[in-house]
Amino acid sequence: MRNISLIIISTLLFACGDSLSYRMPDKELIDKTIEKGEFTEASKMIRLYLACDTISDTERWEMNFVLEKLDRIRKDFTKRDTSVISYIKRHHSDVTAEEIAAWERSNAIENMIIDGERLYFNSAARNLFRIDSVAAKYFKHPNGGQSDSLNRFLAWHIPQLVSEAKRAKSELISPVKMNVTYTLTVKADEVPAGEVVRVWMPYPRTDNKAHTGIALLSVSQPEYLISPDTYDHKTIYMEAVAIEGEPLVFSYRFTYTSFAQVHLFQASDVKEYNKGSEDFGKYTSERAPHILFSENIKKAVAEATGNETNPYLKARMIYEWIDSNFPWASAREYSTIDNIPEYVLANRHGDCGQVSLLFITMARCAGIPARWQSGWMMHPGNKNLHDWAEAYFEGIGWVPVDQSFGRVKESKGDDDSFYFFTKGLDAYRLIVNNDISKPLYPAKIHPRSETVDFQRGEVEWRGGNLYFGRWRYNMDIEYLN
Repeated sequence: MRNISLIIISTLLFACGDSLSYRMPDKELIDKTIEKGEFTEASKMIRLYLACDTISDTERWEMNFVLEKLDRIRKDFTKRDTSVISYIKRHHSDVTAEEIAAWERSNAIENMIIDGERLYFNSAARNLFRIDSVAAKYFKHPNGGQSDSLNRFLAWHIPQLVSEAKRAKSELISPVKMNVTYTLTVKADEVPAGEVVRVWMPYPRTDNKAHTGIALLSVSQPEYLISPDTYDHKTIYMEAVAIEGEPLVFSYRFTYTSFAQVHLFQASDVKEYNKGSEDFGKYTSERAPHILFSENIKKAVAEATGNETNPYLKARMIYEWIDSNFPWASAREYSTIDNIPEYVLANRHGDCGQVSLLFITMARCAGIPARWQSGWMMHPGNKNLHDWAEAYFEGIGWVPVDQSFGRVKESKGDDDSFYFFTKGLDAYRLIVNNDISKPLYPAKIHPRSETVDFQRGEVEWRGGNLYFGRWRYNMDIEYLN
């Protein structure tokens, strides 16, 4: 092993010469070392690579993020077999070693080998009872995507929305007015005293017809910036100077009114696409690294849609296929996953954003324009970060698609309610984002904690990014009607 390390070091030092052609194989070797789970060795190799003064600023930024990514994966995979098996036995006392081994092989108990040790995702034990149908029978409360109270609320609320929309003959109905206080607290001494801390927090989009009456009521910092609507991540930005021994608190309060979006069109109302339009080309195209039409995606689309040609019915069939096959489970940080839809297909589960990205990718592959939307779900007693999508149908326009909310099963027989979330959205939403992995305003210097979505916030100082765990966030909602 020592000799191998010496060879690697010699190769990397030689690569610090002028020829880029000598450096590229070393990056491939680093990738292969990471794939084998040899994180410590890969980290050493990356640091040696970064010591080369001939690499570009872009390469330096990218390789520094690879180092950061390895650290983030370590933070997500901290559980050992003793704690995981202990948790499983509390619910399935007769579990066998063979069952455990089979679940590990299928990754139903999500795990990876890091530096020769099998480590488990922090939520792997709980997720097992969500992911595996056999294991779920041993858990008293297997539902994990939505709480029982939310399911009961939607079973009552969605048919009410459909009835109201039919009476009102309107797509925007049932407004909910809310006052919201958002607070982000940087823990004491995370940043040296006297240094400026930069903070971005989520803010409601002012370019979406479902949100009206948006007004900022108060701000903790006298100076702030709200991003223009041309930015796909809507933010409010603040700064403050770190004080030794004291946490830094950033907060703001705003009011807005959110409308439910209820679309009652029929499949026959959808017209043929204008395939020459700019939007059609943009929203049916691939976009690395997450929206790629791999053979796995093409196969999934074919399995889900068969010979169907109607765009809405194809989208609905994709929605149903995902809803039937991929249960909700707690997710790793998105920044640690190379391709999220492929991850969902391989691991047979996904949280709201993961299944939404799978829907978007499959819809685009099937020739249906689709895009991202996200922010917060604001349902009483069930507020949380949340992601969904939008799909475009010619003659109808853009309609919301909330993949993770699934079908309103208690409404079977009433298609408008049963399939509500294939073309509708309730009013309990805070819409923040129109896309994934877009720039923040003002620009962030260091890598983001969340590289795909934007909901919790982002924090940095001149010395680097502050990752999750070094600060807290909280949202308080006051319902005014």
